[in-house]
Amino acid sequence: MATYDKAIESYKKAVTTAASLAASAMLMRGVVNELVPYEVRGFLFSGLGYLRWRMSSQHTVVIEETEGWASNQLYDAARTYLATRINTDMQRLRVSRVDEGKSLMFSMEEGEEMADVHDGTEFKWRLVCRDSTSGGNGNGNGRGGNGNYRLEVRSFEMSFHKKHKEKALTSYLPHILDTAKKIKEQDRTLKIYMNEGESWFAIDLHHPSTFSTLAMDHQMKQSVMDDLERFVKRKEYYKRIGKAWKRGYLLYGPPGTGKSSLIAAMANYLKFDVYDLELTEVNWNSTLRRLLIGMTNRSILVIEDIDCTLELQQREEGQDGTKSNPSEDKVTLSGLLNFVDGLWSTSGEERIIVFTTNYKERLDPALLRPGRMDMHIHMGYCCPESFRILASNYHSISNHVTYPEIEELIKEVMVTPAEVAEVLMRNDDTDIALEGLIQFLRGKKGDAKDSKGENVEHVAKEDEKEMMMKKEVSDNQNLNDAGKQ
Repeated sequence: MATYDKAIESYKKAVTTAASLAASAMLMRGVVNELVPYEVRGFLFSGLGYLRWRMSSQHTVVIEETEGWASNQLYDAARTYLATRINTDMQRLRVSRVDEGKSLMFSMEEGEEMADVHDGTEFKWRLVCRDSTSGGNGNGNGRGGNGNYRLEVRSFEMSFHKKHKEKALTSYLPHILDTAKKIKEQDRTLKIYMNEGESWFAIDLHHPSTFSTLAMDHQMKQSVMDDLERFVKRKEYYKRIGKAWKRGYLLYGPPGTGKSSLIAAMANYLKFDVYDLELTEVNWNSTLRRLLIGMTNRSILVIEDIDCTLELQQREEGQDGTKSNPSEDKVTLSGLLNFVDGLWSTSGEERIIVFTTNYKERLDPALLRPGRMDMHIHMGYCCPESFRILASNYHSISNHVTYPEIEELIKEVMVTPAEVAEVLMRNDDTDIALEGLIQFLRGKKGDAKDSKGENVEHVAKEDEKEMMMKKEVSDNQNLNDAGKQ
């Protein structure tokens, strides 16, 4: 009992002392406000604030949502970055989705805190919201009768030990900007643009083709992927050698061999928008230039069926063999080449140019040389490897009892990946679909025998393959040598 009484007495003394100190502080504050001039009071209070800051081990960086009338890129980057590291067990969590095809996006709610570790250092984040009264003539929510309206001002407060200030400013914040940029590039919806007159019009590009689903020779596919990877990493290299940062690809082969699917796979792989240029809609070289310089960086320019979309005028000779002077009043080969490899080629950066054709031999040699079309890619008929990819895509199988017969038949007949895919899609039952493919291939083989004699088509196909492979080795030898350097 005596111990209890002593505790009560100590508590009363502590309360009395605290009250006395509080009263003294209030009295002191009142005296200061009454007797000390305003300028001196400001100096004293700022000095006390500085003293508290010097004694504190924490440092805080404030990142406002806006900077004047412009959005703060660092705030946007921090919000994107933190969304991938947020703890979903937080008591209050904000969840949103702006596109049906996107996943849920998590973000912090006002007043919540979270921690992130970078390079062994902990950084604490807190979302702060406050009201700000602004004047103006706009119609803002909560506007008062005096012409002012209230705005919600958001900011992130990033706190850390002050000894890590240098790391926070020179390492952590740049890391957030770089990571957020990669996240946005990965998640953004690609666009495909079409030309009408002198303008581009865009729609979302949702083509599902990827290199993993592309029915194409594995060695050639890997060569294309490696070339794309090397290209996007060579900004300083192109600058050093004095060339425009661009790359040209020529896709050639019979219809139905996957040229358009390869373009879509390239766009999805690099996250580049696609500009599908219809040359028949362009009447003047000047219009062509305006369209091409209106493209964004990190994009793919596609001109399909370049051999027949437009009768491009030759640069040196007319159709009658006489010298000609191409006019600026029409689209000429010179006008196109000037963008591909001339002065106008420097109007943008990190661009890929793709020409497609069914008949490579019809193209003007000026289009084919390295520096314009750097890599020539032959899109050939279906091979056993392509068939297996298609069977995996359409029926989710890696092997089947019919594979040996199908692969032998594919070696003997000329069949495009598009034809094989169409047969595989006819039935959801794998056994029935593959049996249907066997009958289809047998029919093509029989037709070939009736029209040309036995084994003629097989020999022709093998000769074509051998000729094309030799040509590809020759066309891309310089490319491989440059890559090794």
